[in-house]
Amino acid sequence: MEITTVSWVLGVATIFLFYIWRILNFLWFTPKKVEKSLRDQGLKGTPYKFLYGDLKEVMQMLMEAKSKPMNLSHDIAPRVSPFYHKALTFFGKSCFTWMGTKVVVHVSEPTLIREVLANYNIYQKPRAGNPLARLLARGLIDDEGDEWVKHRKIINPAFHMEKLKHMLPAFYVSCSEMIDKWENILTQENPCEMDVWPYLQTFTSDVISRTAFGSSFEEGRKIFELQREQAKLVMKVANSVYIPGSRFLPTKINKRMKEIDQQLKDSIKSIIDKRVVAMKAEEASHDDLLGILLDSNYKEMKQQGNSNFGLSIEDVIEDCKLFYFAGQETTGNMLVWTMVLLGRHSEWQTRAREEVLHVFGDKKPDIDGLSHLKVVNIIFNEVLRLYPPAVLLRRLVHEETKLGNLTLPKGALIQINSMILHHDKDTWGEDVNEFKPERFSEGVSKFTKGQVAYLPFGGGPRICIGQNFAILEAKMALAMILQRFSFELSPSYSHAPHTLITLQPQFGAHLILRKL
Repeated sequence: MEITTVSWVLGVATIFLFYIWRILNFLWFTPKKVEKSLRDQGLKGTPYKFLYGDLKEVMQMLMEAKSKPMNLSHDIAPRVSPFYHKALTFFGKSCFTWMGTKVVVHVSEPTLIREVLANYNIYQKPRAGNPLARLLARGLIDDEGDEWVKHRKIINPAFHMEKLKHMLPAFYVSCSEMIDKWENILTQENPCEMDVWPYLQTFTSDVISRTAFGSSFEEGRKIFELQREQAKLVMKVANSVYIPGSRFLPTKINKRMKEIDQQLKDSIKSIIDKRVVAMKAEEASHDDLLGILLDSNYKEMKQQGNSNFGLSIEDVIEDCKLFYFAGQETTGNMLVWTMVLLGRHSEWQTRAREEVLHVFGDKKPDIDGLSHLKVVNIIFNEVLRLYPPAVLLRRLVHEETKLGNLTLPKGALIQINSMILHHDKDTWGEDVNEFKPERFSEGVSKFTKGQVAYLPFGGGPRICIGQNFAILEAKMALAMILQRFSFELSPSYSHAPHTLITLQPQFGAHLILRKL
């Protein structure tokens, strides 16, 4: 009996020690082994700290930077990404830091960036450590390998220029509504100080509502409001250490994120169900994103003779969430920073207005005219260089991989700091932090000499599928604004770029508007 008891105790102790060893190996020994391997290869970086890595310092420096606005400079990296900016300055452009127990290898060499972005099967999109962070949007952005290829093929038709032409009326109507609001305010007081950021957010969300769901755009507005709340919650959970299983705890944030996700799914599914019924009755529109997506999906399944080759309703729901968030955020950010920069650099605002008036006069902008706005185009290029929507790109190494002279371990994260890359003096010159659209007068590749140094929409095969949509919408809006208003920075404007998933003005964009 005693022998049995001793055997049982020894068995339990062995199992306990085994799991203690596994936990310690995961939390300490493996990260330290990775750190030694990278240092032995000549790479410099921060020392690994138990469990948290650099997360505490990242958050501390970010909170300190966001506590007050900065001076009116385009050298924004120290405020937007203070920890990474400091690390790359101290250790060099190629170095490593830590996100919890995961090593983050920072890649800045253009040839290596090209390799990482081109080989999407080797360097894949990382999934958030906390599964709740994925509730914001999955769909195309989350797929890998053959699943991504299939998904991209089905979605591609929605973003062909021929299809985008049919969306111009939705751009025009949404922008006209915003301009009417501004003109009503200016009728009472001209000139007038105004924070244009909330108006631009409403405009871009209305555009997505109309172009994604057509006649159901009022329902779409509710979806956007939920998505915006979800984005704030995602930022909170993404910047904290995830303890496996904690997503199941009934915390206030967990419960709210799951509630929002369910409401979003129910709302979008209701719209899709109505559209499917209308399609069967041959009464549905094929000119909005949802109609094009459903039509393309149906054709793919019919051509392959198997529903497995198409997207499920769940896939379509996730794509709609992604259209909503990415479509609204990218264009809204692009427009708000363009207005801030043109409000400060009046000579470029004048040049852009002269071009718009030369091409359109006071008439409604059309697709052909928008394609001839060369000055507006180089202004957008420079705005996206100085204030890119996404300040960094990450990829996950799935198997031990050779990149340049480095051997990267399985599970390592590769980080491309696109905003810091856009402000690199070695590529862009001593005037890197000046607003000079003329640097793009002969195109991006001419200035960068074909190097991968400009990534406002990502790069490689996984470059943002909606970039033509975003640029066309932004051109339409800016042209209409320049036809009716002049604007300058208000003395009350506080320069405070910060990231809330994408790069935004923390304290709004206060401008003084005048009717022309």
